[in-house]
Amino acid sequence: MSMFILGDGPLGWAVATALGERAERAAVMGRPPTGTHDAAALTGADLIVEASRGRSVLPNLEAGLQAGCRRFVIATTGWDAVRPSVADRLLDAGATAVVASNLSLGAALFLRLVSEAAEEAAALGGFEPAIVEWHRRAKADRPSGTAREIVRRIERHLPIDMEEVAIVRSGAMPGHHTVAFDAAGETIELRLTARDRSAYAAGALAAIDWLRATDRAPGIQPFDRVVDDLLERSRPPVDRPARPAA
Repeated sequence: MSMFILGDGPLGWAVATALGERAERAAVMGRPPTGTHDAAALTGADLIVEASRGRSVLPNLEAGLQAGCRRFVIATTGWDAVRPSVADRLLDAGATAVVASNLSLGAALFLRLVSEAAEEAAALGGFEPAIVEWHRRAKADRPSGTAREIVRRIERHLPIDMEEVAIVRSGAMPGHHTVAFDAAGETIELRLTARDRSAYAAGALAAIDWLRATDRAPGIQPFDRVVDDLLERSRPPVDRPARPAA
């Protein structure tokens, strides 16, 4: 298999390192002066990991499709505005992309806990949600993709506005999110902190393996489906009572 990682930043190299630890190689492509890659440079790609910038997602996808690639992992954020175009191009080409606001298994579980907590808090009444997110100074999107997904999950059950997310940009923090449900006499807090980018790399490898396992339906496939498959395989088989003889 010929794999390309588009983006030679910390995330791209973290994915390449994780692949190397299991004796796999991928070509790490730096960001060209134009910001997007040429199809000729991606010839032979069987799978592409997009780890560059949000504004490069659609043109890099186009280049990958022109080069003949039909499997993608989109590991960057900040491309919500072109999501419909990405979905259309994937469907037109019969290609599949695994996408996530945060490509880590811990983040996937965290978002599920946030959804469940919001639903229960709404049922009990008296709780108001709040979100704080902290990332490195250089992170461009505000709020982060993870914070936007947190808002989407909460607003299914409780009123919250994207403008109410508290944003911190300082230092080298890879990612920290706190979700609080505040009531008159108590506060419930859920926290997710990334210590480094190895968690994102592990999620990228899980997505790669999921794409390799079998042909997947064309279009955008949420990372939750990868997690669902992992959970299903990890659960012990259910013993079913034997059917009585006729």
